[in-house]
Amino acid sequence: MSLFPIFATTGSGLKANRMWMDAIADNIANMNTIKPFDQPAFQAKYLTLQSVRGDANDPVGVGGGVEVVGTELGSADGNLRYDPTNPMANAEGMVRSPDIDLSDQMTQLIQAQRSYQLNLTVIDRARESYQQAIAIAAR
Repeated sequence: MSLFPIFATTGSGLKANRMWMDAIADNIANMNTIKPFDQPAFQAKYLTLQSVRGDANDPVGVGGGVEVVGTELGSADGNLRYDPTNPMANAEGMVRSPDIDLSDQMTQLIQAQRSYQLNLTVIDRARESYQQAIAIAAR
């Protein structure tokens, strides 16, 4: 049992959000990756999260946070397009690109950033509360 379970809970949220932002950044960085027609397209990464049960000794209502339990991959089929000038094109001029939507990835990135900021705010408020409690007890 943690002395301050809120820090462990929000810390797990910070870690999950950082991993989420890393996956999104990887997806955006590879969205223009072209593969030969006979190879699978880059597959976008999507994290799977699960809530973590708090200890039986933790205060009521305080969970254990979240953890990343897996990664799901997007479609390997990707999008086929005609680009005969591309060196990766097949005899018919077709290339394969990832099936990644930039607007969807940017929306997810904003959500992950906001969630990260909110977890940092919770940590800051908890720290202030604990400092005030210590100051009151010292009087």
